[in-house]
Amino acid sequence: MFADSHQTDKLERLCRYISRPALSEQRLSLTDSGKVRYQLKTPYQDGTTHVFFTPLDFIGKLAALVPVPRLNLTRFYGVFAPNAKVRAEVTASQRGKNSPRLAEHLKDSDKPYHARSMSWAQRLKRVFNIDITVCEACEKTNVKIITCITDPAVIHKILAHLDKQTLLEAKNDSLMPPLRAPPATASFSDYIIQRDFDFGA
Repeated sequence: MFADSHQTDKLERLCRYISRPALSEQRLSLTDSGKVRYQLKTPYQDGTTHVFFTPLDFIGKLAALVPVPRLNLTRFYGVFAPNAKVRAEVTASQRGKNSPRLAEHLKDSDKPYHARSMSWAQRLKRVFNIDITVCEACEKTNVKIITCITDPAVIHKILAHLDKQTLLEAKNDSLMPPLRAPPATASFSDYIIQRDFDFGA
């Protein structure tokens, strides 16, 4: 399905098709016995309208939908295929068998040529427009990534420390006396000066 920029209805259908989940939550439910019941969008030829799974079997069916790690889900054919002879001529990165970058590399080095792919930081900026190389606090650019923490124990420790700091700051703020405005100074017009006042004597 192809859509131009001005065809908003087609673009909406395309976005809905791309972002749709593997299962419809509206047709998914649990029975009283604890089984997973899924209503079919179109009944089978034998008239079946619902299918039932045990929770473990249902998770197994969902796990089968997860793609294999490090498997490219987008397959290119023709001139865009990885081994196409003219791929370097039609792609912006000029990567392929007859790439000029490959020819330059082979002249200067005996090591095999490995095309450099985008880093995950570059992919975040390209796909989600999130630039992690810019510091939000000081607005400095070219921030370097020191490390990537993946150990759950270390992550839990860091988050617990940050939560502790937040609680301490909130506690210190609560110990401060409530803010109040300075006392209003009486102006001269608030007093009435009466010089010749008759006390009734």
